Amino acid sequence: MTTAPDTIVLIHGLWMTPLAWEHWVTRYEERGFTVLTPGYPGIEPGEAGVEALRKDASAIAGVGVREVLDHLTGLIEELESPPIIMGHSFGGTFAQLLVGAGLGAAGVSLDGAAVKGVNAMPLSELRSVLPVLKDPANVRRAVPLTAEQFHYAFTNTLDEDASRRAYDRYAVPTPARILFQGGLAAVTRHAATTFDFADDDRAPLLFVSGGSDHILPPVVQRQNYEKNVKHSTAVTAHTVFEGRDHFTCGEPGWEAVADFALDWALDPRPGVLDSATGDPV
Repeated sequence: MTTAPDTIVLIHGLWMTPLAWEHWVTRYEERGFTVLTPGYPGIEPGEAGVEALRKDASAIAGVGVREVLDHLTGLIEELESPPIIMGHSFGGTFAQLLVGAGLGAAGVSLDGAAVKGVNAMPLSELRSVLPVLKDPANVRRAVPLTAEQFHYAFTNTLDEDASRRAYDRYAVPTPARILFQGGLAAVTRHAATTFDFADDDRAPLLFVSGGSDHILPPVVQRQNYEKNVKHSTAVTAHTVFEGRDHFTCGEPGWEAVADFALDWALDPRPGVLDSATGDPV
């Protein structure tokens, strides 16, 4: 008899730190889980970590996909049993890649960025990441978003005041190298975001989308889901929370997303699922 996972690893996305998960940590701990929120190399937890990066982001300027994956792999391999791995945005990409590497009891990619082979690039995504990708010299820099850029990319369903509060609490410069590696994966041999869609033995994987997400709209996760279903018999699912933006971790109503993700990870079901009931649609 397989023992249910008792640990959850939450992986933050770009322009964020582990602080972004503060509400989810409390909710999952109240359900009896040990919750880990590792930062990328050079990113410290808590409010102090946010302030430190705003003052000096040089510690993360050259961090890439492989450095983050190696860091997370080392942490997970030290656990006594496979955890549930959840990630938001590019953290969702890391969650998928870790599951593909044989780690984790289940994986959840929340508004996840594309792995190599998923080529959907909606105009709203291009507009969201252009402030970084328009300058090739940024590849070795940590690049911030302005409050206005954050509002468009992350919090487009919120009013300006609510968006500004989220920006002031959570937003930090991000390692641009990760974005360049993800964006150029299609033309990069042995890209760091390479994923085996034909792996029948990987753990169950759920893709969660926000229906109003600008930076990573549902079409990105839907294409990822479809490629997995086409090539693998492993359990794969996708759901869309209509009307939600990219600020999954803190946008009002985050509790429904957090509960859906955990309930699914404890009892994985394949297919396209209704976000309200978890039933196939």
